[in-house]
Amino acid sequence: MAITIGQAAPEFSLHDSDKNKVSLSDYKGKNVVLLFFPQAFTGVCTKELCTIRDGLTTYNNLQAQVFGISVDSVFTLAKFKEIEGFNFPLLSDFNKTVSEAYDSIYHDWILDMKGVSKRSAFVIDKEGIVRHAEILESAGDLPSFEKIEETLQGIN
Repeated sequence: MAITIGQAAPEFSLHDSDKNKVSLSDYKGKNVVLLFFPQAFTGVCTKELCTIRDGLTTYNNLQAQVFGISVDSVFTLAKFKEIEGFNFPLLSDFNKTVSEAYDSIYHDWILDMKGVSKRSAFVIDKEGIVRHAEILESAGDLPSFEKIEETLQGIN
């Protein structure tokens, strides 16, 4: 089911790369940016998350908590985070439930891989309402960081 602007964001609980359980509801009262990405250690995914890493001050100033989400294991994400120096949490959707709930999953991807997170971006406001949703069909495309920032500016 497609995510629409103005709907309540689907609740979830996932483990981060430090093996801590993180729930969306833990961040009520704070804006949240969810960035689903296909796979750690791939070119476009690394570029996307490094862009966020390098501009995290902007998101902090806009009172937003950023999360990267993929179907990679917590162990893979921990290594990816360590190597790239990511300064925001990476969440493992290994069982694909959150990617499904956000309609952000490639059922058939490259090299016969099935069930890989689609590159997508969501902005969720302090009340848990979706204010921006961008789901990309091409894994080679990047989300619009400008629209994410504009949305955050508009809800602060």
